[in-house]
Amino acid sequence: MLRVNGINVFYGDLQVLWDITFEVKEKEILVLVGSNGAGKSTTLKTISSLLTPASGTIEFNDIRLDHLPPNKIIEQGVVHVPEGRRLFPEMSVEENLIMGSLYGEAKAKRNGTMDYVYSLFPRLKERRKQMAGTLSGGEQQMLAVGRGLMSKPKLMMFDEPSLGLSPILVQDIFGLIKKINQEGVTILLVEQNVTQTLAMCDRAYVLENGRNVLEGTGKELMANDHVREVYLGI
Repeated sequence: MLRVNGINVFYGDLQVLWDITFEVKEKEILVLVGSNGAGKSTTLKTISSLLTPASGTIEFNDIRLDHLPPNKIIEQGVVHVPEGRRLFPEMSVEENLIMGSLYGEAKAKRNGTMDYVYSLFPRLKERRKQMAGTLSGGEQQMLAVGRGLMSKPKLMMFDEPSLGLSPILVQDIFGLIKKINQEGVTILLVEQNVTQTLAMCDRAYVLENGRNVLEGTGKELMANDHVREVYLGI
């Protein structure tokens, strides 16, 4: 479904990704594992066209993404739920959700999708007129996910969705990601909670210092000596 082939990415003169190559298959959960600074978030930003690769290609359902603007990538069905939520704090919950449905099919089906989001997150429906900046951390993460769903995604990319949440809410968020996947949405997940993500994913790639170093199923990587020592503390 998604093919990232040999992308090299720079911040100014500083290279941060070297020949990153991976693929995401339809309806799977694929995880990018790595420590802070490994290049995980940069990879997602490049797929979303927030960054432009110096070389390499990105294809989604055989359509080149690496030359498209971000809004056209969303129209293709690739949606990014960024680290830190990136909500519009002085807009209401409902206005934030509407911002996720400005294009094409998502706009045409906005009302039905909003009902679906509110069924997933009854708390958001209760607070639909409340300013997003006044929500709790967990509620803001729900809203960020809900806004992503409003875009009618085929592939949903999550960047550190459990960041700053309590252990109970972390379980809820991972359960929600699993549910979204079971309903037919392909998932590309970046997350530092390695134990939890490897247990739930179909496959994973390990990034270190901007490079692919390992790949395999979640089970295979949980049994890998390097992963156990560096990321699982075993």
